[in-house]
Amino acid sequence: MKLSFRWYGPDDPVTLQKIRQIPNMHGIVSAVYDVPVGEVWPESSILTLKKQIEDAGLAFEVIESVPVHEDIKLGRPSRDRYIENYKETIRRLAKAGIKCITYNFMPVFDWTRTQLDHQLPDGSTDLVYYADQLAKMDPLKGELSLPGWDSSYRKEDLRALFDAYSQITKEDLWQNLAHFLGEILPVAAACDVNMAIHPDDPPIDIFGLPRIITDEQNLDRLLALSDDPHHGLCFCTGSLGSSPKNDIPAMVRKYAAMGRIHFVHLRNVKLLPGGSFEESAHFSGCGSLDMVAIVRALHDNHFDGYLRPDHGRMIWGETGKPGYGLYDRALGASYITGIWEALGA
Repeated sequence: MKLSFRWYGPDDPVTLQKIRQIPNMHGIVSAVYDVPVGEVWPESSILTLKKQIEDAGLAFEVIESVPVHEDIKLGRPSRDRYIENYKETIRRLAKAGIKCITYNFMPVFDWTRTQLDHQLPDGSTDLVYYADQLAKMDPLKGELSLPGWDSSYRKEDLRALFDAYSQITKEDLWQNLAHFLGEILPVAAACDVNMAIHPDDPPIDIFGLPRIITDEQNLDRLLALSDDPHHGLCFCTGSLGSSPKNDIPAMVRKYAAMGRIHFVHLRNVKLLPGGSFEESAHFSGCGSLDMVAIVRALHDNHFDGYLRPDHGRMIWGETGKPGYGLYDRALGASYITGIWEALGA
């Protein structure tokens, strides 16, 4: 297990120097954020990022994420240009020493929450998804914006995308994903880069948009698209764990045994009635997931890929990007390391 930490670049209030002080920290997960989705990442930007991270004494081996252009997901004729750009970005990242690239195939939006500052009884704040709050929101009216979303969309752009997705089915989305993978996986294999798809978050349809990477059945279908070992998962316990039908320890054990988990986002969630949930501290007792069982499933299968603590609470008065403060994620990292050490080398 290679412990890592998400970093949003020089403007991130959580500095590399602070991250390095977390015990057992191996490397940084980051990305180039100033390039339009679908365009090739400049080598100069990749190498600058690499130097910043390595000069701080940390490894730079994981990219999260290289976004997939909506034209690829929609299967438009213009997808060919964007797929060729994606291939070139893979080549450039591999040249810089990247071993794992995360991506997702969620239409329009990445992760969705309805509140970023929900206060817990202990005074900390967390991110939550309340189904009744979502039912009252309309993203086409600018009523919802979250860190990590592409904020470049104007309202008219969003409306056009929603209209486009209303014309395709989940089966269409599966076919478009299969086409994309068929194109990029030979390049990834030639570069020896693992491609790790992040599940839909939460794993249900949102605002009428189709979602397909949601549960064990769909993960099986996804992995069956190619037996190339470079084709695998970014297994997010919080995303998949927000659906009570997903047995997270069993799924981790299954896919780790297959060697198809390349990256793990490890976090806990507290499940609530009606499909709602709250993010929680990593400690098992704070949420609904058995974190020890999850880490044991990885350990028993000799997992040697990348793992990072995911969204944390904001604690001890820390301010910054919701869910991405230093303190609670550092506690999560130490908690994970403690479990791993206790399980034995």
